[in-house]
Order: sequence, then C-alpha cells, then structure tokens
Amino acid sequence: MRKKAVLACSICKSRNYTTEKKKSDNEERIGMKMFCKVCNEHTLHLETK
Repeated sequence: MRKKAVLACSICKSRNYTTEKKKSDNEERIGMKMFCKVCNEHTLHLETK
C-alpha cells in the first residue's frame, strides 16, 4: 500500500510537489532535490505532515 507525501522547499517552505511512498514500519521522512518555482533554483524538498 502506498501513502501520499507532500514535499515542501527547505528554504522558502513552499509546498510544491506531491508524491507517493511505501508504507512501512519505520516512518522516515523523504527528501529530494527538486526545482522550486518560488526560489527559482534546485533546492532540497522535504516531506511535510
């Protein structure tokens, strides 16, 4: 089963992307380096709740 995750920019805190992740016992937050339209550069996007 998959779970929805919302990704937010670590610099401007803008929620730009959604993705799905595997549902597991150790609920670790995911992070991806993606393009932020607000910052106009590639930044680290972390999972929010």
